[in-house]
Amino acid sequence: MENSCNTKPKPKSVKEFFTSWYFWKPFIAIVIGGILGFLYYYNVGCASGTCAITSNPYASIFMGSFMGYFVVNSPCSRGNC
Repeated sequence: MENSCNTKPKPKSVKEFFTSWYFWKPFIAIVIGGILGFLYYYNVGCASGTCAITSNPYASIFMGSFMGYFVVNSPCSRGNC
């Protein structure tokens, strides 16, 4: 069975890695997701403290960052669905 995945070759040097979209695309998604996670905590939040994610700003930022990374690097975004 032939692999139908069209991927770009990985960068060969560290400088090439940090100047390519291979690094910046997930990095930007993580930062934006973290900001959106904090904004969700700040605007929606959980006053009682019983909510696992929204009662803690660090948990909200982590989940937002994780979701941002997953949206950019999901198998469906690469056309494998």
